[in-house]
Amino acid sequence: MRILLTPTFVRACKKLRRLQKTDLDEAVRCVSTDPEIGEAKVGDLMGVRVYKFRLSKQLCLLAYRILDEDSIKLLTFGPHENFYRDLKDTKG
Repeated sequence: MRILLTPTFVRACKKLRRLQKTDLDEAVRCVSTDPEIGEAKVGDLMGVRVYKFRLSKQLCLLAYRILDEDSIKLLTFGPHENFYRDLKDTKG
């Protein structure tokens, strides 16, 4: 599985501590093994899927897009607060 990263995703990753990166890596591994695991969004976010996971005991969301059967594009991740608003602004 080929995983592409957006600049928004990379910037958010740089702010994480080591244990948080481990939690994020596990979420990315789950998404890469089963891309259909995330909830498909409708409306303005058509084509985007969101996977919920725990990041240091806090519920976080991971937004991604399935490009084809062999590749996914990780858009962003973060807590639920303002997540969808920010995702609409940076949708890639």
